[in-house]
Amino acid sequence: MSLRFKGADLRPVLAEAVANQCRVILVKDQGVYFLAEHGERRPEDGRQKLLAYAVGCNPNVDPFDDWWELARAELGGDDFGEYFDPNARVLAHILNSEDDLELSATATHLSLRPMPPASDSN
Repeated sequence: MSLRFKGADLRPVLAEAVANQCRVILVKDQGVYFLAEHGERRPEDGRQKLLAYAVGCNPNVDPFDDWWELARAELGGDDFGEYFDPNARVLAHILNSEDDLELSATATHLSLRPMPPASDSN
């Protein structure tokens, strides 16, 4: 099993991290998403403006039971944040291509790999 991040959603987050010379963070809490460590904030509530949610793990569009179970099945029950260098090979590839990103996990490792974009528009 794995999670997919659409490249079209992830590229703006990666570009923001590169522009701000900071890391990107993979977060599992209210959904599963990437954000720039030092990203632009929304004036109305101070929350991070750019988030790239995993397909099926966005609490703004996916039913709670569905995204929660998908996130738990792939990444376990605990919330966490994991930091990545946006210039790392796989993330730089995503930034400079049309590919999506696949995330898979074991008890001790997270694996990231580029994938051709999904043929559906979801």
